[in-house]
Amino acid sequence: MAPPPSNEQIIEEAKKVAKDNPAESEKLYKQVLSQQPGANETASRDYENALLGLGELYKTHKKQKELAELVRTSSTTLSSFAKAKTAKLIRQLLDLFADIPNSLENQISTTKSCIEWAVEEKRAFLRQNLETRLVSLCMQKQAYYDALTLINGLLKELKRLDDKLTLVEVQLLESRVYHALTNQPKARAALTSARTSAASVYTPPLLQAGLDMQSGMLHAEDQDFNTAFSYFIEALEGYHSQDDTPRASAALQYMLLCKIMLNLVDDVNTLLASKQAQRYQGKKMEAMKAVARAHSNRSLEDYEQALSDYRQELGSDVFIRNHLRRLYDNMLEHNLIKVIEPFSRVEIDHVAKMVGLDTVQVERKLSQMILDKVIIGVLDQGAGCLIVYEETERDVGYDAALATIDKLSNVVDVLYTNQASNLE
Repeated sequence: MAPPPSNEQIIEEAKKVAKDNPAESEKLYKQVLSQQPGANETASRDYENALLGLGELYKTHKKQKELAELVRTSSTTLSSFAKAKTAKLIRQLLDLFADIPNSLENQISTTKSCIEWAVEEKRAFLRQNLETRLVSLCMQKQAYYDALTLINGLLKELKRLDDKLTLVEVQLLESRVYHALTNQPKARAALTSARTSAASVYTPPLLQAGLDMQSGMLHAEDQDFNTAFSYFIEALEGYHSQDDTPRASAALQYMLLCKIMLNLVDDVNTLLASKQAQRYQGKKMEAMKAVARAHSNRSLEDYEQALSDYRQELGSDVFIRNHLRRLYDNMLEHNLIKVIEPFSRVEIDHVAKMVGLDTVQVERKLSQMILDKVIIGVLDQGAGCLIVYEETERDVGYDAALATIDKLSNVVDVLYTNQASNLE
């Protein structure tokens, strides 16, 4: 009579049939997991391999509920493992969710349950690591208040423990949250704190690339696209060295965006032709090339066509979407100024035809330009036309009179103060 197969053989068999017979593969993995690993090193290794194998199987077949349940049920058994090994396994299992579409809610609930377990087991390091992960998930969900609440608690704890590396990561996340909330001063302050903390500890390449990427984005928000470009180069090199293709591709997109905003279309083509950029060629880069071409031609029609043709590639990234919207507004302003320049009175319909846009859209933009004093004039909505006035020079005497009144007001205040003190 042949001896029963070992756990190692069962795992190998599960891997072989995973593609053709996933149900059988799942059954085999669960057979191994049903046995307590105990103190035996071989048994522990087999349990670990079966756990990760079953997790991979659920990921491949997009079974997010089953994966969430696996993480929850295995945490009790993992209590017998070394703390570092437990933390690593839980992180690896949670990482599997990333490739499953529409799994964000499950990721959040599973991570929260793992945090609760870590608190019960008094595993502070694992809890901090999981809370940092939860901040990133809250950002994806755009639950910024929840993210900031977690960040504030983590920052106090990490500063007390002097855990510089995790502190850098959390401060970077804080900067990203404030950036998403368009609070640029606080985003810059958090990034400065992160860079200060990073100066006193070895920063892994991916984290350093994240710092450079965030620095570039904040400089771009200040319209300093040359400095932003230099940071994005550093970020690209960091992500490229770690084979992080999605984020390296994003860094290259941001570099191209900087060149477009600076109206350096030739540099866009040069960048895309470089050896490093060849690895990241695809629809995203074609989209940036189409935008650069439209901007170079000052063609709103081509620009809108590019946005329509590459809706997913240009609209999925908030940073790119916001800057392209500003670029569109600038192009529209320049085109409108060019059209109305020869006229003192012009019909809005005519302006709309010249720029190839809807009359209502043009009227709204002209109103904004008048309020911003980009053009001096009024809209006669009854007649449907724009009346443009000649720009008059500011009366210098008027400014001098205001300055004199201001000084006299100060003198009166001083005299009043002196008189009041004399009466006392």
